[in-house]
This record gives sequence, C-alpha cells and structure tokens, in this order.
Amino acid sequence: MTRLRYAVVIPAIAGTLLAGFTPAFAGQEVAAGKQPLNSTNIPPQYANQKLDWHKCAVPSELPTAPPAGAEDMECATYKTPRNWYQANAQIDLTIAVSRLKATKDATASVVTNPGGPGAPGRNFPARLRNQPKLREHQEIVGFDPRGTGKSTNITCGGAIGTGSDLDPRDRSKDNLNLILQATKYAALSCQQKSGELGPLINTDQTVKDIDLLRVLLGRDKINWVGYSAGTWMGAHYAQAYPTRTGRFVLDSSTEFTTTWQKSFDWQPLGFERRFRQDFLPWVAKYDKLYHFGTTGEAARQTYEQVRYALTQGAVTLPDGSTVSANGLDSFIASNIYSKRSFPGLADYLVSVRTLTQGTASAQAKSSAAQKVKAADKSTETSGAQPLMVPTDGDAYDASFWTIPCNEGPWTGSTQSAIKQSQKLIDQQLPLLGAGWFIQPCLFWKKPPSPLPVLDGKGVPPVLIVESEHDPATPIEGAKRAHKAFAGSRMLTITGEGDHGIYAGGNAGVDKVVEAYLVDGVVPNDQSLPGMPLPVPAGA
Repeated sequence: MTRLRYAVVIPAIAGTLLAGFTPAFAGQEVAAGKQPLNSTNIPPQYANQKLDWHKCAVPSELPTAPPAGAEDMECATYKTPRNWYQANAQIDLTIAVSRLKATKDATASVVTNPGGPGAPGRNFPARLRNQPKLREHQEIVGFDPRGTGKSTNITCGGAIGTGSDLDPRDRSKDNLNLILQATKYAALSCQQKSGELGPLINTDQTVKDIDLLRVLLGRDKINWVGYSAGTWMGAHYAQAYPTRTGRFVLDSSTEFTTTWQKSFDWQPLGFERRFRQDFLPWVAKYDKLYHFGTTGEAARQTYEQVRYALTQGAVTLPDGSTVSANGLDSFIASNIYSKRSFPGLADYLVSVRTLTQGTASAQAKSSAAQKVKAADKSTETSGAQPLMVPTDGDAYDASFWTIPCNEGPWTGSTQSAIKQSQKLIDQQLPLLGAGWFIQPCLFWKKPPSPLPVLDGKGVPPVLIVESEHDPATPIEGAKRAHKAFAGSRMLTITGEGDHGIYAGGNAGVDKVVEAYLVDGVVPNDQSLPGMPLPVPAGA
C-alpha cells in the first residue's frame, strides 16, 4: 500500500526454522476438486473465453520491456462484466493479464498483485522471475485491475496534484482552506470524469474479475502473492472464495480486517519511524561522505533547515520545475520504502541543501540542480518504491483514490481531519501527519458500499510477511489483521524496514515462504532476521 495519494501530497511492504513448521491445512486439497470449475454461475459468454497467450509487445501491452529472465512474458486479455450484479447487461470491461510460464509442467497458477490500491500489475510477474523453486511447476500470473494500466481505465482528468506546492505545515486558515479546496476539486473531478464506471472500481468487483481469471486459467484453486494493498485484495478473495483459495502470501500487510481509513491511519507513524530510526541514523553514520549531521537528530535538524529554506521560496531548476517544501517531504516518503534508495535519497538531500545555500558557488549549484532533476526523473519513470510500476495517464492515481472512497465507511469532517492532522504534528509525526487532513473521501458524493466481515473463518491458513519498520503498512496494523484473521500465520522480519520482502533478496525469508507456497508447509508464527543497510559508494 503506497501512501494515500492526495491533491497536495503525491509521492508517489534458515534450516533450523524447519523445526517450527506444522503440517499443511488438512482440507486444502479436498473441497474445490468436487465442485465444477465454474461454481459461481459466471455467464457462459465470460466463462467460455479463451486466453490468447502471446509474447507481450512493448509499449502497446507492457509499459516497459521485461528485465532479463522475463523476456518471454506472455500477454492476453479477457472480458468481464462492468457490473457483476448485472452480468447479463452486455456491458463489458477489458482486463489485461500476463504470465511467466513454468519452467516445467505447470500444475498451479500463482496470481500476483503489487498493491496500490489499484496499481497495475501486468509486468509484475517479473519480480518473481528469479525464484526457481516457485517457477518449476507454477506459472506466475499478473494483471492490471479494472480501472488501470492496459485494462479499461478511469481518470480524474488530470486534477490530482492541484495545489501540490502548498505546504500543509502552514496552519494559517487561508492556506488550509486552499488545500481543502484543491482536494475537493480533485475529488469531484474524479467522480465526474470516471462516469458510470467509477463507482464500480472497488475490491468486490475486482475479486470477481479474479475468480473469472481462475476459471479461464482452468484452476480449481489459485495461489497468491500480494504485496501492500495486494494483501487487502488477497484477503478479500480468500474470504469470498475459501474453497478456491490455495496458498496465499500477504507481504507487507495492510490491516485488511478493518476499513481503509483505519488501515491508512497507521502511515504517519510508519513513515516517521522509518525516516527517524532507519534513514537519518544511516545518513549520520556516513557523515564524512554526506556532511549532513553526525547523529540522526543532527541530520534531522539539517533537513528541517533545508525544508524551512524552501518555505521561503521554492528552488527553481533550469528546466523551470521547482522543489518545494512539500515536494521535499513527498520525495523523502517515496524513497524510504526500500533501503536500496537510501544512497540516492541522501544525495538528493545534499543537492537540495546546496541549492538553498546562498554561499554555494554557481558551479556547485549547477551540478546540484542537475542531480536533483535526474533524481526526480528517475523516481517518476521507475518508481523509487520497489513494488510500483509505470502507468498510463492518471488511471492509477484515479484508482488509488476511488477504491478507498467507494468502499467502507470514511468518517469525520474537514474540521475533525484538521484536528487529527494537528495532533499528529504535536506527536512529532509531521512527515505525513501535516497533510493528513487532505482526505478526498470526505468529498465523495456517493455513499460507500459496506465492506464484508473479514475474520478468516473457513479460509485455509494465509501467510503474512511483515518487516518491523515498514513505512507504508506498519507492523501495528499487520499484527491486528493477523490476530483477527483466523488461522493466519505471520513472519516478522526483525531489523528490517523494507516494504516488500519476499523475492527481495532475503534467502531466509524466501525459504520459509516457498516451503509454504510450493510445498504446502504452513509455518508457525516466527521471526527472521532482515538484511543490512547498504554501504554507499565512496564511504
């Protein structure tokens, strides 16, 4: 789950352990095999489609070329009802899917999702391309959810981002009102521009799209690897279709047993903790390289000085773009999802500091401006968040807003949201907390659909994987979901703050996850060590 995308803030989860395993869920291979493949009466015009697999074309089918090891990724599309509760209305959507074929005979399909909510995932199977045990007998399937990517899109008409240079730390009444007006404008634009499809971009409809995909794949059950908000989607599918649920990995977990609002509300704590306890002490450790402060607190004070300078006037780059105080915070948040981004973020902060210093030479400022622009462009095109993927237009931003606002209660008012935001500032959580009153769902006209109860009853054991300092899906919410979802198991990754753990280079985690995902060995709750922070070049 990426941080909530607002009009103002736009950034953008070994061998001795085997003794802790228990046998796989006893009924896992029983119930679904006795059902017809299409047990939910999907109309024949949808259930009888054939997936026309062919090598993916770039950029018409994939936004970027697959990396080495995934060059042969295949693509297809299928039709799904626009509204599953009017499935015979003959109004269809297109869903774009992909797969990496198994290296041997495929006996199972593992469906993947990068999160969001609403992030396109057609090129996401590439993340699992280097998992030989998983790939031996499982095809890796990706898809762009309804509303995004190469599936049928929605849009906000480019309205998201209005007022993005306004600083939410400026608590003057006029400034707060301007930000709220920008949020309202964008929220209303999303609803108007997305038309009749907008209200149907939600988890319930997408879960039904996924079950149709299961039928088209010819599987009694599907396996699942979902990251971030993909844990929300996976848990909702498992609760809706427990006998179609195989082995579900929920990595960097949302608090999927509650509302979007309550799940998102952990984020100010998570991002601030990652920034103050992981990134800033790391920068201080390499002060001889960065000269940003010899302790984490000293480095934070330097950041505050740079930020203050930006409130006195945004830095203008040679191409006319600017760096504002709010933009600085957004860039930081986008680059603390993964420790791999720490060196680039440190270089960025050093460069922005140079641009705010009156004593810096023209040559130094020119070099710093080039580095800042290059860093901005890199984040825009590749995503500093390791689980995110490029998108077409504003479809992802539109879906990111629309899904939470369409489902489940979103309580409060603009005034209560401002008070909540001020409380977060007072609690020393300003990185996201200052802008936490920017809640587009407060301006959503149509009442949200109720969320189903997610308690895990009747669901095979799902496996939650969570790092201690995950910024976007903090461990507090993941623990609550684990406790509330019957039969779930949880791997806690200690000394770790990355968002997205499985297939990210931690061999110990991969071993336990694949014992479950491939061999069906369900682990007990346990802790595993994380990976060390990087050593920057030149340190």
